[in-house]
Amino acid sequence: MTKATRRGLLILYTGNGKGKTTAALGLALRAWGRGMRVVVFQFIKPSRLRSGEHLAAERLGMPIIPMGKGRGRSGPEDAQQALEWCYEAIYSGRYDMVVLDELTYPLTYGWLPTEAVIKALQGRPAPVHVVVTGRNAPPGLVEAADLVTEMLEVKHPLNKGIQAQPGIEF
Repeated sequence: MTKATRRGLLILYTGNGKGKTTAALGLALRAWGRGMRVVVFQFIKPSRLRSGEHLAAERLGMPIIPMGKGRGRSGPEDAQQALEWCYEAIYSGRYDMVVLDELTYPLTYGWLPTEAVIKALQGRPAPVHVVVTGRNAPPGLVEAADLVTEMLEVKHPLNKGIQAQPGIEF
């Protein structure tokens, strides 16, 4: 399939279970392996973060750009600046897939105008895939997406007091 015939999808991974970012990174890796140009933006994760996915992406040469200040410290200004960078990437023609990790949080916190974001994502160039992650996806985003998967937490080791594990949680 050529870029000219590809139909870009809006994909959403949401829900309270673990695996939203992991699923999005799996798609990014699959696309990267197919020679597609991929970029990952992270809305909440702080720029100093050095998780396993960042280390792996550096080795591959696939950009992952954390743009937040962390939970409880990121705010509307950070989200607006991040969104502008994301729009530039989506509309630039330089990328085949753009991942917007944790975008649902600035939407549900009211930091970004949900309807305007949805409209911009729907108006993206036809061949560009956009992948959005995060809990509590607004209903309008669920409706606009071509593919929605809700992660359901059934059991989690943190609930038993088991600390976050390298390679699993970060």
